[in-house]
Amino acid sequence: MFSNPQPFTRFAGDSPMKSNPFFLLPFVSAAVVFSADVTITVNADSGRIPISPYLYGRNNSLSDDPEDPTPSADLKLYREAGLWILRENGGNNATKYNWHKKLTSHPDWYNNVYAHDWDFIARTIQDSLPGAQGFLALQLIGWAAANTQHNFNDWDYNGSAWWGGCAQNLAGGGTVNPDGSDSALADGDPSLYLEPWPADSTAGILDHWFGSGGVGLDKERFLYWNMDNEPEIWSGTHDDVVKTISAEEFMQKYFAVAKSARARFPGIRLAGFVACNEWQWYAWNNSQVSVTENGKTVKYVWAEYFIKRIAEEQKTTGIRLLDVMDFHFYPQTDDDAALTLQLHRVWFDTAWNYPKANGCKLIGGGWDEKSTKEYIMERCSRWLNKYMGEGHGVRFGVSEYGTFYADDPNVTAAWYASQIGTFADHGVELFTPWEWQTGMWEVLHLYSRYAGALRVKSTSTLDTLVSAYSSLGTGGSDLTVILVNRDADAARTVDLQLAGFTASAPSCSTYTLSSLPDEETFNSHTNNALAAGTAPVNGSNVALSLPALSVTALKLSGKADLAIKNPTAVIVAESYETYLRGTNLFLAFPGRKKNITVTVYAANGSRVLRRSFTNSTTADISLSLLPSGRYIVDAGSDLPKRAVVVIR
Repeated sequence: MFSNPQPFTRFAGDSPMKSNPFFLLPFVSAAVVFSADVTITVNADSGRIPISPYLYGRNNSLSDDPEDPTPSADLKLYREAGLWILRENGGNNATKYNWHKKLTSHPDWYNNVYAHDWDFIARTIQDSLPGAQGFLALQLIGWAAANTQHNFNDWDYNGSAWWGGCAQNLAGGGTVNPDGSDSALADGDPSLYLEPWPADSTAGILDHWFGSGGVGLDKERFLYWNMDNEPEIWSGTHDDVVKTISAEEFMQKYFAVAKSARARFPGIRLAGFVACNEWQWYAWNNSQVSVTENGKTVKYVWAEYFIKRIAEEQKTTGIRLLDVMDFHFYPQTDDDAALTLQLHRVWFDTAWNYPKANGCKLIGGGWDEKSTKEYIMERCSRWLNKYMGEGHGVRFGVSEYGTFYADDPNVTAAWYASQIGTFADHGVELFTPWEWQTGMWEVLHLYSRYAGALRVKSTSTLDTLVSAYSSLGTGGSDLTVILVNRDADAARTVDLQLAGFTASAPSCSTYTLSSLPDEETFNSHTNNALAAGTAPVNGSNVALSLPALSVTALKLSGKADLAIKNPTAVIVAESYETYLRGTNLFLAFPGRKKNITVTVYAANGSRVLRRSFTNSTTADISLSLLPSGRYIVDAGSDLPKRAVVVIR
């Protein structure tokens, strides 16, 4: 459990779905006349893990131009879909961002400098997306954009069209190489368009946003900051200023910025590593990291070395330098639907042979051609325990993901549902895909609206094709089981067996995504492709059939046999309703639709959380990551009664 609280505010205003124009009948039906292909066991007493709302995220959703703001229809869609975290730092374009001048240099477009206004992005998130988290970046490279006066005139050259030479270093007076390669005939001078940007310059954005005399943003809405972006390939992406850099030189830059940021914002969530793909998870500048230890040369893969050095510096300084170990993944399975449907196994599955395994062959200091098992997050978990000890508190995230098979939205939906479910099963903290395909809005909405806040254990007798991802909500009075059928050719019959949960009704609600058309179907919570239905509940069993390539959520009412113990007690306020949804405190204000600010105070009076809700009758605050203690929940001066929550 972290000592730093994180906001978790579900969107209010759920209502029953409208009829779905794409489906005439529900796709979930009782399986009562045949034996099941798959047995799913859900144990509500086992494997309880708080589910991070920041698995429900995305990249590149907002405009950074005050003259061309994000359309209100898009913002409404984000709210309706349940988008909880928005990574808006621009990836490679974040590395040279200058928050003073609101400029950055584009390494994939001649290094030209253009305007970018992160202040405007942040204000959009805070004002228009209640409860959502902004995810930006701190610069580590040591340089930032300074002016637009030395840009390469791409308009005069070719009408600003993309071509193979866009990565040439032409800003600052470079000479074009017409062969279309990455290398200019002569590189421009970066000192003409960049300025030095040491650690305190980059961390200064925290004072600018949250400090006295700053722009007045709420730091609890901007907890997550990438420690730059894909530094292991700077010698390619940012070769105007980095021709070569050692892993240790980078670590010193990392330490300087992390310390400066932590001093300004103790509750910051530093998301580091940020390696760009499978090869780079293991390779720094295309090789292992060689160091001398006890007079001998020792080779580490990049991920292990990064963790080792973080652990050593934390031990030396007593300063926490990493909160989320963050990965990027571009598996390039564009032509392979079957492989795409198994990609969720890359992260933790120790038995799976990944056909595209490459970087993991570097583990051990040499090259092992037989090494095809990735389980990169499991490996990193072992390295974290080795170097930091158990209880280190570092969690995992994937802040970019792309280049996977996207010809069929049903494949996309099954892949995305499997990724989110796997990450929830293992306590991963954030997931913000870079590429966004048809089918993903539907799955995002299904999870964020219907999954509970507390993961429980599920097992499948045919997990390669049919998996279950289960969660408790509402203080244990409802159970959601999300079933994914990855079989592209056939429906699968399922015998769902419940343990640790007593169903209270003879049937349960079902919501199914299946046979999605090529065009986007998600418009809102009430206008989407979900097919609503029911399935019979026979004591502790549910029998049903899952369509080929489908995602189905079952919502069961009842009671968890083992009470949820975090939080353990609530004294209900008299002037509004207060109750629990899993580890969420839910407040309802009937007939009071208005702007509401809910504040959570520790027993000593210090504020630990504050959430604002616009034109709402409900509020929902996550308590899952607060430390044990007594808390007071205040919904504002016009609602003077307070809820008291005890967490043990």
